Amino acid sequence: MPKRPPSPGRVRAARQSVRVTVASATGFYSALYVLDQPVVAVYALFAPIALGVLSPIPGGGRDRARTMLIVLPVAVALTALGTALAVTTVSAVAGMLVVGFAVSFASAYGPAAAGAVPGLLLFYVLACFPPYAPDTLPQRLGGLLAGVVLLVVCELLLLPAPPVQPYRERIAAALDLAAASALASAQGHRRSPERARRLRAEGLALRLSQAPPGSRPTGAGRTDRGLAQAGAATRRVLDQLARMAERPDSATAADPPSEELLRGVAAGCTATADALRGARAVPGPEALEEMVADFVAVRGRPSGSGPDTDAKASQRLLECRSDLLVTAASALTAQAAVAVAIGGRRDAAGLPPEQFWYAGPSTARLLALRLTGNLTLRSVLFQNAVRTALGLGAARLVAGTLDLSHGFWVLLTVLTLGRTTAGATWSTVRSAAVGTLVGALAAGVLIFEAGGTVEVYAAVLVPAMFVAFSVGPIAGPAWAQGLFTLVVAAAFSQLAPADWRLAGTRLLDVLAGCTIGLVCGVLAWPAGAHAEVRRGVADMLRSAAPLVRVTVSAVVRASGTSGAPEASGTSGTSGDARPRHGGTDEALRLTRHRLRIAERAYAQYRTEGGRNAVDSGPDWHLALNCVSHAVIGSHWLPRQAYGPAPPEAVRWARESAGRLASAMDSAAAFPPGGVRAAPVPLPHEVVSAAPAPVLPALVDIDTWLRTLAAELTAIGGSRPDGPPPPVRGDGTPPATARDATAGTAAMPRPLQEGDGVGR
Repeated sequence: MPKRPPSPGRVRAARQSVRVTVASATGFYSALYVLDQPVVAVYALFAPIALGVLSPIPGGGRDRARTMLIVLPVAVALTALGTALAVTTVSAVAGMLVVGFAVSFASAYGPAAAGAVPGLLLFYVLACFPPYAPDTLPQRLGGLLAGVVLLVVCELLLLPAPPVQPYRERIAAALDLAAASALASAQGHRRSPERARRLRAEGLALRLSQAPPGSRPTGAGRTDRGLAQAGAATRRVLDQLARMAERPDSATAADPPSEELLRGVAAGCTATADALRGARAVPGPEALEEMVADFVAVRGRPSGSGPDTDAKASQRLLECRSDLLVTAASALTAQAAVAVAIGGRRDAAGLPPEQFWYAGPSTARLLALRLTGNLTLRSVLFQNAVRTALGLGAARLVAGTLDLSHGFWVLLTVLTLGRTTAGATWSTVRSAAVGTLVGALAAGVLIFEAGGTVEVYAAVLVPAMFVAFSVGPIAGPAWAQGLFTLVVAAAFSQLAPADWRLAGTRLLDVLAGCTIGLVCGVLAWPAGAHAEVRRGVADMLRSAAPLVRVTVSAVVRASGTSGAPEASGTSGTSGDARPRHGGTDEALRLTRHRLRIAERAYAQYRTEGGRNAVDSGPDWHLALNCVSHAVIGSHWLPRQAYGPAPPEAVRWARESAGRLASAMDSAAAFPPGGVRAAPVPLPHEVVSAAPAPVLPALVDIDTWLRTLAAELTAIGGSRPDGPPPPVRGDGTPPATARDATAGTAAMPRPLQEGDGVGR
């Protein structure tokens, strides 16, 4: 029977173990046996471990090396600060609280910063535990620099990690497929289930959860924000084109204005894809924007390819054109986002400026906004930083008060074993305690048998490090703690004479750290992100309800004859014809803020131990999508003025929006079985009585509200044994959206550009 090839995870762990072991061993042995500098040896040993094992820095070899060099000055500063604050237990604990929070909270900057946080904290912890020895600072910094430089060299030259595919290449490939599909539809090849399947599959590949951590554009800067928005908008283009390819032939007909706009969408997607690959200059969205404006001007007219048979045919044509307009708006958003991300543009003239708010502020301002936006008790990043700071502060207090000879191990245990939920922390520390006990016994036997023979410890250290760093990350905390106990015993036994009590000290310190970590996990937000995601989604739904009302009111007011200034806007998407008022802006601002908080809570919720991709509670991911679509609709729907709407059309629009808003308020309580959202259908008499210029606006409102209602109904509630939720409007059961990686691609999705929650 052929042997199964090793998994990619095992291969990556083994290669990383080789790099860390070579860097640590080279620095440790050189400093200890060649230079006779034990302090330098300790820091040269732990520096590669801190940034190579403890820190999951994402990316390929060059990316990891670059990140290590960037954080090196921070590591130096933290080592110097920890050395100075170790003068008393009080100052050390105070510094631990402040540094623990500040460094942990810096993970808000993006994946690279978040990956380096544990290693940076280790540098401060290593320098801050007793004894107080400021005179050794030069040796400490020398060892740190040597260890990091050695690791950087190994990352570049020794079995370097392969480069990660940039996210922009994923967007470019998706845009190529979108261009080919749009061109095929423009040429008359409209229905193609196979093409629809490929489009949806390519859209799922754009989700950030499907991209390697090193390539995910989740940073706070303009480039990452723009690429994230471009990827989300591109996925919307793919989904809308897939819907077009799934329509039956009887529902589609040749329509010259639509075919012309489809060709423009294809050209815009191709140009943007070439720019992402560096093959041409980054184009602006002006050309496609002009085509959209021309399309809007004629979208209410009958098709030039045949007679206008009846009202139903006219309404069906309007619905198809509305969907196409959404596709073009998404393509416009993708082009504008790419122009901001990599083209250096500082505005998105002609498009809703709220979508591209990040284009104008400086990078420093964007970083500050990311931090201040998370300075709230409802932010999981804030909660994690507080939990880490309290755990490290308590560990330093115990180590200093009890005068533990190896108090560093207490702090290291808290740093490495802390989890975001009490249950996950208990499971981890239980396994770690068992592993440490076994490792301590093995270390005790090693020390007892070797006696004072340093050569034995020197021979054991290298293979022990390789096994610990390659097996530990894969096999779990029990193996990791047990093997690391053997590593530290072999290392410290070379620094000073040791007996079997060293293994016992290691065990007691780890148990103390486990206890502190468990207590912090119980006292500080023990439910992790579960409670926060429920609260955050509820607040988000409640804030979106008035947003739906004011958006529809803005559209019908813009179409009315009230004489308000916003009624004088022009058709199309050029300019800034945004019929806004204070209530609309405030509702939009609050909804966007709560959407971001809920997104972060959901992102952590899906990474916590014990979470299943399919669970019996509400579909949080679909709730995020629903509110995101409400936000995007509020950007785009009021931008066009169609003329006066009859009173019955205004009454219908406001009544339908009110019913959906009430359903959103009800859904925020997550009742058993969920809610049954059903806006008032667009009545035939309203369609018949509405003037031709106004009818497109009514169709847009109807499509938007029906989509939101379908998603809101599919969210469900707390119903482990409740009745099955209703089938969606396209015949797809909502259960297919429960997987956090499956998305809701089968749903009709008007006005979804800029959706940033496809994680």
